[in-house]
Amino acid sequence: MFKRVLVLCTGNICRSAMAEAMLRQALRPGSVQVESAGTAALVGAPADAIAVQLMAERGLDISKHVARQATGDLLARTDLILALEGAHFQWVVDPFPALRGRVFRLTRWNGDADIRDPYQQPRGAFEQALHEIEAGVAGWLPKFG
Repeated sequence: MFKRVLVLCTGNICRSAMAEAMLRQALRPGSVQVESAGTAALVGAPADAIAVQLMAERGLDISKHVARQATGDLLARTDLILALEGAHFQWVVDPFPALRGRVFRLTRWNGDADIRDPYQQPRGAFEQALHEIEAGVAGWLPKFG
């Protein structure tokens, strides 16, 4: 059973912030702690304005999100790490091979493909990433019981 989930991307201001909010909303309140972080986080930065707008349109508020860096300690105390790209998966398992069984792509159950980073791209790139995130979250939900 998963009690702590970490969504991992690069900067922690676009994809993982959106995925964290979507997963948290989809799960039963209080059942799972959902967090996000970045492999090269823009530490202390807010969520990207386009991400904030897209999530608000879905009734989710990520305006208070603050980017943070993934650390070995954070990874070690997480039951499930959902990576947005294969590079994020490698970023975890190369230095921490014992975590291999806990890290998967968010898209594992629907193609296992990377979700491209929309950072500094037009709104359409964010919409595409969010569409893929929504599918990834939906694919994982049955695994939470």
